[in-house]
Amino acid sequence: MRRRISAFAVTAAMAGGVLFAALPAQAATTTTGAHAVVARGAIQVNIDELRQQSAELKAKANRLDQEGEHAAASRARAEANAIDNKIQAYLDAENNV
Repeated sequence: MRRRISAFAVTAAMAGGVLFAALPAQAATTTTGAHAVVARGAIQVNIDELRQQSAELKAKANRLDQEGEHAAASRARAEANAIDNKIQAYLDAENNV
């Protein structure tokens, strides 16, 4: 009897894991804000604000380099590069490139 109960528990746990893993990413619950953006269609992005953030991060990286904080400077530069790549992706999407 004891062996049957543990086998049943293992089988049920495995089946639950398979069902959870089989759900597509789109089936996961999201906030209502994401649905509102999808429902409206267009996404509004302020490119000038993103460029300003990138410039500020690059200036911060230069300052950190001068202070000897090279690891923090490289992280700031990486974040600035990510923002620059995001800007380029937005512009390419707008121009249908």
